[in-house]
Amino acid sequence: MALETRTPTPAPLILLIEDDASVREALTFALTIDGFRVEVHESAERLLEQADLPAPACLVLDHHLPGTPGADALARFRELGLACPAILITTQPKPEVRAAAARLGARILEKPLLGGELPAAIREMLAG
Repeated sequence: MALETRTPTPAPLILLIEDDASVREALTFALTIDGFRVEVHESAERLLEQADLPAPACLVLDHHLPGTPGADALARFRELGLACPAILITTQPKPEVRAAAARLGARILEKPLLGGELPAAIREMLAG
């Protein structure tokens, strides 16, 4: 009887854009423990400057980034053809932020994030 070999499916790639180092580390840890690969960026500008954007399963952005706010960065990513699910993390989002997120097909999660809220939201979005 021959043994069947399976090629492991790579873990979904999450692009995380968060300027706060402690939040970035906590989210990276939580997402990695939950089985995701995480590519971390401190700002949207640096990622937008790359010639080739990675192909993530999901984009997670803090809205209150220095320079380009998360919703504006997401609009730019969409213009560049990044159509993956997206989550905008923010505190007390204003109506215009909610409208921008809806227009861009992004989900808003409000800080503080509790328990496994972010990984659960990503899994839900990836499931379709």
